[in-house]
Amino acid sequence: MFEFVRTHTRLLQLLLLLLIFPSFVFFGVQGYSQFTSGANATVAKVDGQAIKQSEFDAVHRQQIERMRQQMPNVDVKLFDTPEMKRQTLEGIVRERVLLTAAAKEHLTVGDDRLQRLFLSDPQYAALRNPDGSVNKEFLAARGMSSEMFAQQLRQDLSTRQVLQGVSGSELTSTTAAKTAVDALLERRELQMQAFSTQEYLAKVSPTDADIEAYYKANGNLFRSAEEAKIEYAVLDLDALKKQVTVSEADLRKYYDENISRYTAAEERRASHILINAPKEASADERAKAKAKAEALLAEVRKNPASFAEVAKKNSQDPGSAPNGGDLDFFARGAMVKPFEDAAFSMKVDEISNVIESDFGYHVIRLTAVRGGERKPFEAVRAEIEAEVGKQLAQTRYAEAAEQFSNTVYEQSDNLKPVIDKLKLTPASATVRRTPAPGATGPLASAKLLEAIFSSDSIKNKRNTEAVETGPNQLVSARIVDYKPERVQPLADVKAQVLEKLRSSQATAAAKKDGEALLASIRKNPAEALPQTLTVSRTQAQSAPRQVIEAALKADLGKGPVAVGVDLGEQGYAVVKVLKIVPREAADPDNERARPFVNQALAAAESQAYYEALKKRYKVDIQLPAADSAASAAN
Repeated sequence: MFEFVRTHTRLLQLLLLLLIFPSFVFFGVQGYSQFTSGANATVAKVDGQAIKQSEFDAVHRQQIERMRQQMPNVDVKLFDTPEMKRQTLEGIVRERVLLTAAAKEHLTVGDDRLQRLFLSDPQYAALRNPDGSVNKEFLAARGMSSEMFAQQLRQDLSTRQVLQGVSGSELTSTTAAKTAVDALLERRELQMQAFSTQEYLAKVSPTDADIEAYYKANGNLFRSAEEAKIEYAVLDLDALKKQVTVSEADLRKYYDENISRYTAAEERRASHILINAPKEASADERAKAKAKAEALLAEVRKNPASFAEVAKKNSQDPGSAPNGGDLDFFARGAMVKPFEDAAFSMKVDEISNVIESDFGYHVIRLTAVRGGERKPFEAVRAEIEAEVGKQLAQTRYAEAAEQFSNTVYEQSDNLKPVIDKLKLTPASATVRRTPAPGATGPLASAKLLEAIFSSDSIKNKRNTEAVETGPNQLVSARIVDYKPERVQPLADVKAQVLEKLRSSQATAAAKKDGEALLASIRKNPAEALPQTLTVSRTQAQSAPRQVIEAALKADLGKGPVAVGVDLGEQGYAVVKVLKIVPREAADPDNERARPFVNQALAAAESQAYYEALKKRYKVDIQLPAADSAASAAN
């Protein structure tokens, strides 16, 4: 099976490019009911086991939800294509094939190995509690139990082993790797002349007849987006707080009950003399240390002004001794408890008795006190009012949310009943199916916009259901005026039509001149082009991507070759590919490219092995004919 890659060099090069310049495919579509009919219909088989429509639907729903979370502003309907459906089904089939192979090849993962991986792999750190157990709350938030997670992890490890023997092997030969590196980094010398659309714009002058003809032929380019003028109502904590009235007595009561919140934390500054005596020291050693501390205490009590000097000479705390024992300001909880208890019971300039701690014996002198001041009620009144109002609003929210949901449903032809009942503020806006750039609040919710543009809402102009658009926030909206997507009148978009037509005509003129030059060069191969470049995939020299691709694809077996390159809206280029330029042996790109090449080769080997597994287990994808044709066309 490894010969598959070695005997398909051009396929390998294509896979290599795809892996080095990857594109991201977004999964998830809507309209799954069109895929096949019936939840029990079979959409594919692996080893004789059916994959049902219901399983396919479930995977779609999960993917759509992930898409909404990762890209809230993306319209998932953009991905409702046969190709996306096939990609989704291929993912399910791949998982089923690998699970089947793991089972038949007995690649099971035991409980001990599963536990070791969970405890050691950094990617599972967020799922581990400090004691190594599974964080069940984290899993529950994602709809999983610890048993489900263990099963999923076991399956992931088992399926990973199926391909690991191929992708993790070192069977790629040095020659194959060197060939791939050479293909990737190949350099070619070329001559080029570009015909830029921009340079031809001044040479074209469309007539009114040209404009009208272009508009008729390309009407879809000038369609206005579907939009709706809506009115909506928002129920959230801010709306409820406006309705809350709190008495002065209640505010003062809250102040008194939470006085610690409005009192600055007290801090104390102290100096100390420490005589070390770890708790594991012998009784004799601790007795000697205490005696020394007692002697130093007597000395500083006779002459308090000498405390700093005595600390410098005698304290065994290397951090504070050079500063005369000064510990700077500290709050409660910063010191060991015996030390803290003593310091916070003393008066400024007081010297403590000998205090015993796990570190030894301390003599403490309190030098300053700060904090402990209480903010007056008037200074924090607004803060208290906001806090109490928020609490009352939260208490009322559950009841109000139920009233909101019921009212917008039961009286669905108007939002006024719910606005009046809950004293909400009416709002209006013009919206489209996707949030406007920079949109915030409810109108940034893709979920709300989806409800607004539902068929029932458009047709009957009824209230949407209550949609949760944020924490403690419900919204209902109603379409007042709806404008479907439509081709705009020529009079409204004439300037846009003219701009696109001029660009189209200029591009055509550039291409015409380019093709004429190409024909001339092919008749007269000695004719030179003005710009000479040496290019590669890693050294474009400002040449357009299409030019690089064309130059590297050109067959130089019979000598230099001239090719025309369509640059799309940018114009046209004529390229004469002259020769392959040898690369320097010391080119640093050689070593930089090698890991990517090895990875690409390993991936190609893995893909070849997976294709062999698909044949072994008789994979049968049963897409409807229309979807299969569309996928093939794509």
